[in-house]
Amino acid sequence: MSLKETLLGDLKKAMKEKDNIAKSTVTMVRAAILQIEKDTKKELDDTEILDVVAKQVKQRRDSLNEFVKAGRDDLVEETKAELDVLMKYLPKQLSKEEVKEIVKEAIDKVGAKTVKDMGKIMSEVMPKVKGKTDGKVVNEVARELLN
Repeated sequence: MSLKETLLGDLKKAMKEKDNIAKSTVTMVRAAILQIEKDTKKELDDTEILDVVAKQVKQRRDSLNEFVKAGRDDLVEETKAELDVLMKYLPKQLSKEEVKEIVKEAIDKVGAKTVKDMGKIMSEVMPKVKGKTDGKVVNEVARELLN
């Protein structure tokens, strides 16, 4: 079953169970997918749909930080619930230690010595960890290892 079919099934389930958070979250993801399909005039495959879901997760995480700073506990709880729904669609997330190992391998492979080599490291690592961790985490780990 494709990810698109899974999303549709989960939307139907959320509607039957009257789970408004899951319903609105899945609806937003499906709308984002539909918009990209209309813009590119092609149907997205599961890998591309994972990119859309990962982008939605990143948006929620960024929003969560802002809501915490602003003291908006109501929005913090809602955003956390949305994140829980979205995380079901992503592959198992890598731990910081796993990311560190992948980045070490990339540093050795490209011969990186300073922070100026970040582009080489990132272009080596990101395809391997796509959907499994955030680019911000990879960037932090790489900077940590280079310093």
